[in-house]
Amino acid sequence: MNLKRRLRSHAEVHTGALNDILFILLLFFLIVSTLANPNVIKLSQPKAKSDTKAKQTVVVSIDVNNNFYVGTTKVTLEELKQKLQPILAKETDQPSIVINADKVVPVENVVAVMRVARELGARTVLAVDKAGQ
Repeated sequence: MNLKRRLRSHAEVHTGALNDILFILLLFFLIVSTLANPNVIKLSQPKAKSDTKAKQTVVVSIDVNNNFYVGTTKVTLEELKQKLQPILAKETDQPSIVINADKVVPVENVVAVMRVARELGARTVLAVDKAGQ
């Protein structure tokens, strides 16, 4: 009589529910990661009724403190031309610079970016809020 073998049970872990939860979490993070854009500096933009779509070569942002950013890299107005030149040189079509300025930024700063863009042969597009209010 070998009673010890019959009484021994094998412990099993059921992972069906765990697999479902992990799959749902994976989908959630995939969807959220497509919505998040890490190259954006939060600004309060001016409002306009029309919206212009243009292919973005590079984004130049100007925040409330009059700091200039090429993408997310902080630059001074003097360094702006040197930072934009290699980026625009890679573009085969008509390069464009999107100016993303806060609504309290002086117009002189926006015009300075436009002047640099004209010197480099690029078009400029001013980013605005779609609300139009």
